[in-house]
Amino acid sequence: MTLDVLQMVLVTIVAAATPLMIAALGELVVERSGVLNLGVEGMMVLGAATGFAVAVETGSTLVGALAGAGAGLALSALFGILTVVLAANQVASGLAMTILGLGLSGLVGASYVGMKREPAPHLTISGLTDFPGIGRLVFGQDAFVYAGFALVGGIAWFLWCTRAGLALRAIGDDHTSTHALGLQVRKVRFLAVLFGGACAGLAGAYLSLAYTPFWAPAMTAGRGWIALALVVFASWRPVRVMAGAMLFGGATVLQLHAQAAGFGLPGQALSALPYLATILALVLLSLGRRQGGSLAPASLGRVFTPFR
Repeated sequence: MTLDVLQMVLVTIVAAATPLMIAALGELVVERSGVLNLGVEGMMVLGAATGFAVAVETGSTLVGALAGAGAGLALSALFGILTVVLAANQVASGLAMTILGLGLSGLVGASYVGMKREPAPHLTISGLTDFPGIGRLVFGQDAFVYAGFALVGGIAWFLWCTRAGLALRAIGDDHTSTHALGLQVRKVRFLAVLFGGACAGLAGAYLSLAYTPFWAPAMTAGRGWIALALVVFASWRPVRVMAGAMLFGGATVLQLHAQAAGFGLPGQALSALPYLATILALVLLSLGRRQGGSLAPASLGRVFTPFR
């Protein structure tokens, strides 16, 4: 395999991994605060539809991306009101957000089905982008990809190097004690939910504006659910989320190449390969986990009701 072919494969893997990485990083922050958001899929697909519609109408990829993130944020605000403010069941509320997001995306994108537009522009630096081997991989990506990697470092720094990040992790581990110490549990959780929703919407916008620059109903194809699984696979660590996203991206690219090579397997079985790879990774992680129980935040999914 030549360097150019290897570079092309790696670029394709990164592109397939980016929406998973962005959505999973947002969900990681949400779960670190103690909230389980099962509405990521709905927020992603609504972000994809809204982002594409706004980009077509304005002619701006940036405005479309912001609109997609805003759509995910708006849906997550509703989820936050239900679960954080009104203390509704998080699982039921998250599933409701997924169903609502799928329905709203069909409504928003009804006039844009099958419509295509130019993909998000890629970075071009003379002398660097064309550098053999790694030029296009490092210096030829679109802004979504760079934003995804920036999120990895930014979230890791926030969670482990800032006082606010420490407070968020403490709330996720024990919301009762942190509330007694004077921390604003509901405010922190609501802001975390908003951030996670914005990331999910941005990940959806990437799908319709860069990865496959057109809109089709349910084009997220379960990526929101995979993002949820990646958070568990990563043991709630940002760098591991990035690695897991690359693993799933590699599985996606592998099944595409297998179909192109004409392997004697049904297309449906090859399409299921990325999802099977994720399940296998989760099983291996569970079997190899150190003794001492789950690494999940102790208050994850538990309803918080402030006391006086």
